[in-house]
Amino acid sequence: MQSENRLFDDLAKLVNGAAGTVAGMTREFETNARERAKEWIGGMDFVSREEFDAVKAMAAAAREEVDMLKARLDALEGKAPEPVTKKVKASKSDPLDKA
Repeated sequence: MQSENRLFDDLAKLVNGAAGTVAGMTREFETNARERAKEWIGGMDFVSREEFDAVKAMAAAAREEVDMLKARLDALEGKAPEPVTKKVKASKSDPLDKA
């Protein structure tokens, strides 16, 4: 239905055009912001989750081995009441050799 006043029709067209322009500018801004954020984060030295988990597992294994060796040394020096016979599990493959 068309209104009798041409001014209102023109005003409605103007508002619709402005809303479309604002929506387009918003999409363009979001795209540029995401691109800049990717560039900024890409320039930093972040590690992947897999690399972090691999190093964490290696550190835990090393910690166990150090504890076992300390206990063994104490047993050899006569500080512990009985000898330690716990064995450290050796990993079959190095998780960092995936790269």
